[in-house]
Amino acid sequence: MATSSSFVLSSLILCLVSSQTLATTSFRPKALVIPVTKDSSKLQYTTQIKQRTPLVPVKLTIDVGGNFQWVNCESGYVSSSYRPVSCDSPICKASGSGACETACYSPPGPGCYNNTCSHIPDNPLSSWGIGGGEMASDTAVVQSTDGRAVGKAVVVPGVVFTCGTTSLLEGLSAGALGMAGLGRSEVSLPVQFASVFKFPKTFAMCLSSSSSSNGVIFFGDGPYVFLPNVEVSKSLMYTPLILNPVSTAGSYFEGNPSTDYFINLTSIKINGKAVPLNAALLNITAGNGGTKISTVKPYTVMETSIFKAFVKVFRHEAKNLTKVSSVKPFKYCFSSKNTPSTRVGPAVPIIDLLMHSSSVYWRIFGANSMVQVKEHVICLGFVDGGSNPRTSIVIGGYQLEDNLVQIDLEKARLGFSSSLLFKQTTCSNFNFTSSA
Repeated sequence: MATSSSFVLSSLILCLVSSQTLATTSFRPKALVIPVTKDSSKLQYTTQIKQRTPLVPVKLTIDVGGNFQWVNCESGYVSSSYRPVSCDSPICKASGSGACETACYSPPGPGCYNNTCSHIPDNPLSSWGIGGGEMASDTAVVQSTDGRAVGKAVVVPGVVFTCGTTSLLEGLSAGALGMAGLGRSEVSLPVQFASVFKFPKTFAMCLSSSSSSNGVIFFGDGPYVFLPNVEVSKSLMYTPLILNPVSTAGSYFEGNPSTDYFINLTSIKINGKAVPLNAALLNITAGNGGTKISTVKPYTVMETSIFKAFVKVFRHEAKNLTKVSSVKPFKYCFSSKNTPSTRVGPAVPIIDLLMHSSSVYWRIFGANSMVQVKEHVICLGFVDGGSNPRTSIVIGGYQLEDNLVQIDLEKARLGFSSSLLFKQTTCSNFNFTSSA
């Protein structure tokens, strides 16, 4: 994003909240941490952040490419620290808003004030999709961390978000009141937290493969330590982030770039064999094509020609697997009766996503490529996205599980660990016991 807008946002947020934060505590954290839970029924990843005055736990579905946090203000929003963001404020301009709510005809309250900055909260999991809402700020409390365990809770009095409506909650995990946007914008949660506490504009996400144990998101730089004392940040591979100049949200203001995290995927290999594909589809042209990561797509989605070529090579390399009837949404399923199990999942062909250099590759083992759909049946966890998708390859949540992914907005790069199972740990092994 533009340096000037970053400076404006940092200055404004510091003016809004830093004096209040320091009045609350003299402790300035080096990093923050939130737990992430997998909802196996909805195939979503959620968190809880305490917000408002008085504080209440607010459940949110994680959207790693989302522009901002949005919550339902239409029903049950009560807070004495709620503040609408005015149309002419620097933070409204920095947020990319292209509209102003000049008059609200309902009684004044959260989501209904005059002359407020207007945004478009986006729920890609809902048939409603989008809605209009005012931008506001409110208090939040988040745990600090030293990268090894949770520390003191810290108050952030002015976290900026957008108000959504009750109808926009359709499709979200039960009890969720909105979505936590972590995307490449000036008002995403990672940028806001970094601006307030002056730590690096970096965050790391580690999604658990189990719904019975928490994964974790770190805001700030490493270390990122998992039991038993496995420090992951020192062993990451890095690839540049690619800026898509055209928004990929369901709805957006004209001229806004995408807030999704695109990477420079150049080729795919399976057991070292190259997948023949149209390389032009991996480039971004007029906002279309390219490769991004997503937490709202449960499995990796590929443009049809890429998917067919990918599956053809995989099946050739998996001659020892016995094909069985497909199970939706997957097209290729196999019997697991005679498939050996390894530390990193079923013993199936290894998939390498090659980045900007042949020495930089994201390796996918059986634990992230094969989905157990029923007893003795495993399916290739990649789906056909059609012949003309907006984005050619979307790396979905299942492929991200038990992999640590770091987004460094200052260096414009994405770091990845590949499977933590090789390191004899998982994303559910962060110590959420307080060290304070």
